[in-house]
Parts: sequence; C-alpha cells; structure tokens
Amino acid sequence: MTSFVDASPDPVTYPVAGLNDEVELIEDRYGVPHLYADSEDDVFLAQGFNAARERLFQIDLWRRRGLGLLAEVFGPDHAEQDRATRLFLYRGDMDAEWARYSEDAQHIATLFVQGINAYIDWLDAHPERLPEEFRLLDYRPARWEPADVVRIRSHGLTRNLESEVERARVVCAAGAEADLVRQGLQPDHRTVVPRGFDPCALPADVLDVFDLATQDVEFKEGSLRRIPRDATTEGSNNWVVSGKRTATGRPILANDPHRAYSAPSLRYIAHLSAPGLDVIGAGEPALPGISIGHNGTVAFGLTIFPMDQEDLYVYQLDPADPRRYRYDNGWEEMTALREAVPVRGEADREVELAFTRHGPVIHVDRKRNLAYAVRTAWLQPGMSPYFGSIAYMRAQSFTEFTDAMRNWGAPTENQVYADVEGNIGWVPAGMAPKRVGYDGLLPVPGDGRYEWDGFHSGDDLPRSFNPAEGFIATANQFNLPPEHRNLGLGYEWTNPFRHQRIVEVLSRQRKHTVRDSELLQNDQLSLPARRIQPLLSRVDSGEAELRRALRLLRDWDAVLDADSPAAALFEVWLSKHLGPGFARAAVPEAAEHIDSVDNLVMLEELEKPGRWLPDAVARDRLLLETLRSACAEVKELLGRGEASWKWGRLHHSLFEHPASDAFDEAQRARFDVGPLPRGGSSATVNQSTYRVSDFRQTNGPSFRMVLDVGDWDYSVAVNTPGQSGNPWDPHYRDLAESWQEGSYFPLRYSREAVEEIAERRILLVPA
Repeated sequence: MTSFVDASPDPVTYPVAGLNDEVELIEDRYGVPHLYADSEDDVFLAQGFNAARERLFQIDLWRRRGLGLLAEVFGPDHAEQDRATRLFLYRGDMDAEWARYSEDAQHIATLFVQGINAYIDWLDAHPERLPEEFRLLDYRPARWEPADVVRIRSHGLTRNLESEVERARVVCAAGAEADLVRQGLQPDHRTVVPRGFDPCALPADVLDVFDLATQDVEFKEGSLRRIPRDATTEGSNNWVVSGKRTATGRPILANDPHRAYSAPSLRYIAHLSAPGLDVIGAGEPALPGISIGHNGTVAFGLTIFPMDQEDLYVYQLDPADPRRYRYDNGWEEMTALREAVPVRGEADREVELAFTRHGPVIHVDRKRNLAYAVRTAWLQPGMSPYFGSIAYMRAQSFTEFTDAMRNWGAPTENQVYADVEGNIGWVPAGMAPKRVGYDGLLPVPGDGRYEWDGFHSGDDLPRSFNPAEGFIATANQFNLPPEHRNLGLGYEWTNPFRHQRIVEVLSRQRKHTVRDSELLQNDQLSLPARRIQPLLSRVDSGEAELRRALRLLRDWDAVLDADSPAAALFEVWLSKHLGPGFARAAVPEAAEHIDSVDNLVMLEELEKPGRWLPDAVARDRLLLETLRSACAEVKELLGRGEASWKWGRLHHSLFEHPASDAFDEAQRARFDVGPLPRGGSSATVNQSTYRVSDFRQTNGPSFRMVLDVGDWDYSVAVNTPGQSGNPWDPHYRDLAESWQEGSYFPLRYSREAVEEIAERRILLVPA
C-alpha cells in the first residue's frame, strides 16, 4: 500500500495550468495551508488546486451527490438517490444566479474549479498519487464546471419541511395544541390548520424522496435507507466581546459551528493572501473563499438563524389526467422533464422529474388522488449555501459587511462582526418568504390560496452595532426584537439553554480573554440539569436505590463531564425516560408521534404544573417513576456500582469516513477516527447532540475559532479530526486529541509568524 507521506512525498513543485505567476504554499505544523499569490486570480485558482490536493475524494463525492451522478460510478443502487437529488438542482437563470453574490462571482468559481481540474490533470500524469478511496471503489475523479459550485442546493440548511409533517401527524392524533409538547413556538402563536388541508391524509412515506435527496451517500449493499435530515445538526454558537470588556482592550470574536461529524472534517482552514486580499479561516472545501474568519481588518463568525424557508404543498389531481392539478378555478399542468441517469454496468436510466408552479413533486398518492411538492427558497437565485461569503469576506467596515449580507440567501445566519477600530455588530440574514394568509407551520393546499408574495429584503431584518451590553451572543435561540416579530420569519427556534449559559458567563467577566472564550466553548454545564435539581429536593422515596440516585443528582455540579456518574444517569433519564414519560402523560394520544419532546416546554411544566400535568403530585410521580426505570437501564449499560458509571462510556464521538461501509475492517480502522469518549449534550455550550439508540454524537463543533481582533497572531483554532483528507497524512487525525481535550493551536496570520511554524513548502508554477 502506498503511503503518500513516506514512500511518495509531495513534490516541491507542481505545474498548474492557468496560473499567471508562482504561488507559494506554506503548510504549517497544524496542516493549515497559507497561500501567497501575486493576484486574486491566482490565489483562488490555487485554493481550488489545494482543495483537490487535500480533499479530492470528499469534494468529488459532494459534487456527484449534489448533481445526481452517483450511479455513474457506484452502480444501480444509487440511481434512486440521483433522481431525487436532481429534483432540487437549481435550474433557473444563471446570469441572475451569479449576480446575487458579487460582480466577480462567476469569475471566482471559474478559477476555483480550474484549480481543481488542474490537480486532476496532474493526477493523470501521476496515477500512483490517486487518493486511496478511488482505487478501493474503482473509479476516477470527475472534472468540474463552474456552475457545479452553485447549482447544488440539496446540502443547504433550510427548514421546516420535516417539522410540518411531524406536526400534522400530532395534530391528526390530538389537535394542534398537543404539538407544543414536541415543539414550542416563539413568539407565542396558535397553530391553525389551513382550510382544505387534512392532516390525517398525509402518507407515511410522503418525505421519502425529499429525505433521499438531502441525505449523505450510503454505501451499504441493497436499497438505500431513508435517513431523515436531523434539524439538530444545524446549530452553532458565536459571540463577540467589545474591547471595553476584554483584558487587552481589543474585541474578541468566537465561533464554533455545529454540524454532523465525519472524517475528514466538514470544514477546512486556509489562508488566502494576495494584493487586496488577506483572509484566513474556515470554509467548506468544495467552495472558494472563507466563510468564518478574518481579513486583517474585519472578523466574522456565523450561526444558524432559524428562518422558515420551506413549505409542503398538497394538490388535488385531475381524475382524468394525473399530470394536472387544481389551481384557482381550473387545472394546471405539471412541468415534466426527462433526464438520463448514467448507471455503471447498465444502460442509462431515463427518469421523469415533475414540477408544479411551486416546486418539485416528491410524492403522488394514487389512492387519494393527491400530489405533494416542496416549495423552498433553495431554488431561488443566490441560494447556493455559503458561496455568498466571497462578498463579505472582503468587507472593510460594518457598512460594507451589511451591504454584502443584504442579498445573502442560505443558510439563514446570525453573523457576528468585529473590526480593528473596536466595533462589534450582529447581522442576521437570509431569504425570508412573505407568506400570505398562513404561518408555514403545516402543509397547505397548492390551489392558490396560500402563496408567497416575494421575499423580505435584508434591510427588513434586525441589526445591532456596538450595543451597550458590550457583547453579542447567538446560539440559534429566539432573538427577534419585538418590532420584528410580526414578519413571519419563523416560529421554531432552538432552546435557549446554550445562549443563556453564554450570557451568564460573559456578563460576569469584565476582563475577558482568548483563554476565557476557549473555556466557554468547552463549557459542559447543563442548565436543564440545574433547573431540575431543585425539583428533586422536594421528592423522596422509600426505595434505597432511588434515594441513592436522588442524592447523586442533588449533590452534582450539573456539569456533563465525560467521567461523571451523575451525568450518565441524568442524560439517560432525560432522553430515554423523563422526556418520553412526559409525552405519554401530557398528550397520550399523540405520544407515539413525538420522537423527542421540547425540553423547554417540559421544564416549564415540571416547574409549574397545571397545563400538561394536573398538579405537583403527578409531577413528582412522573419524576420518580422515570428515574426508577432510568436507574435500571444505567445499571444494565454500565454495571451495578456507581463507580463504573461514566457518561463518556456511553456518549462517544466517531468520525466516520463517508465510504466506511464499503471498506473492510482494516480499511475502516485507517479511515475512521474514534470512538472517543464525549461529555456534554445538546443543551451545553460544548454542544454534543447524540442519538439515543447508542449515544453516538450526531453533531457538534468540529471546528472552533477564537480571534484576537487586531493582534491576529494570538488567535487560535482547532479542526477535528484534522486538516488533511488523506489517511496516510499525519494531519488526517492529529487534531482529534486536542479537540477532545479542549485545546487549540495558534492561527498564525502574519508572514513572520507563519514562517515560525512552517512545516512544508510547495511551489505552484504556471504550466
């Protein structure tokens, strides 16, 4: 087996077609590439070349999945996913598409893919350097077109289609009020079933095609599994602290976006330096530019701003012609496209893609003569996720930054801002539909009564600049000022626990430091645990085992440390016993349709029963009964003695390679990283959502960054499991331990500081 590092190291020089002048690439000891070019054109081309050099299989798979070209190389098992994905490609005016980002958006994308293709050309001449995945899966990487960068939309973080369907099932079983147990609404709002929509008519498989279009690639033999998108993978924390509250008098900006975990990491840290541009930070490896970082003048970091950009439409079909659907007072014909899906080892498969005026048709219910289509802001011009960062990463002031964010489409974001003049700010952005006569919380008939009247301008959204508090923090919580709550931007926000803990810590610090931000990003104190503890002081039991469990939880510091016995008991209790028990007690008719309860709603009811639980007696009974069953499960999982109980023995992280299921055991050991013991939960600042079936972490902060604004070389970052996409490279997994321990590496910026930690030098020269 060829080792890229030892047996065949990178050459000093690469010839790169399209370069005007030489580009120097210094890779530092943490795997961060620093690209120095004499022009922006060359630095963007070099960025594409380097992305392919480091992450070629990852970005090739991203492209194939997004364009619906998996079956071409992986065979017929993937043809169904290809068809589903093609429903959600951008098919609109490309001139309008490019214009939404920046004047040079198409030019930048063209240079970036030219760099990717140049590396693939180099591989043709050096086939021994082809990444191992291509050999194991027996195919070769494809060349890119500039439009590939922006036409792919199905990886975008928009919402709330799945929640509409889940809500409809609860409404059918127990009414609209019952759904508040599953998902509380902010601001307070009463869901009304749209006229003409029957929530009990939704087929069980209505979202199968949508889920297939948006899921990752599965390499298991046989038919593809339906893997619904998990909204909990769409979080993040960020904050910015004014120099008035820091030890140095300079602002500090911190960001840790939360996404699904994989090997290699979703994000890639890079430094792009050319005359007029000197930006460093993280982006997605398949896209040009930097989306989280700084440019020497302005710093920026993002979290999800949970705006509702999706609707499910239901159509009555013409019994005489199922291609026609009721609209206004007549029938309207669907648009049908026929495309050939290439399939390895077979003839091309012809597939039909149907669209209504609102969007792609994902399901047809022949028995009820109904069709379902998705209306999503994805399919509007300018909605390529994160690509718009090529505009704001060059901003030199708050005015320029907000101008660049005005047309931002996806994902919907809270951007925090800081600059070397000492200013801080908050700029939420995203294409917000103006719904007419409905709230977007349930599917609606597609007959013309429920429409969008365009989109809100970015100027309609709130902003903040140098607030009196001296800091700004966002964590996907409900943060709309009162004057913006009637815009109908959305009602489903992440619970406020992470934000509340961040504010609690920042409010008491008057001399905040970079180290303080590091500690806060790794904070594992659980506010739900802290709120439940006083309730446990009011209950008691005659059972010795329950008394010990109550004492363990009462005396606990509420920190979900990986070594904590109380944390293990609390999280098993909360996620697998108390939550489901509350759903059964509160809305028994709908409990089977509620996968997880809204913990904020549950906590408020436990503290002041009367709405969902009849009284405090019922509350205390629920606490004891579910704690008893939780203790039994923890003993079964971890042993009878509390000394063997550790949260990290259950809760773990595994950075799995996307093709891991196609590899043998030895290959998986080379490509996968972990499992690693993990602390925290979805409610801690060090966010760690897990699946209850086996407590594997499903998402969290793989990338963390803390910026010392103005003295940039003192900034820090970490990216797990490492920077490289090549498992033979030490930088493939070298940061996993640092990440697990909560430590960082210096994110050096000045040329002098970069030289001090230089590990490898590569020269890209014009071919």
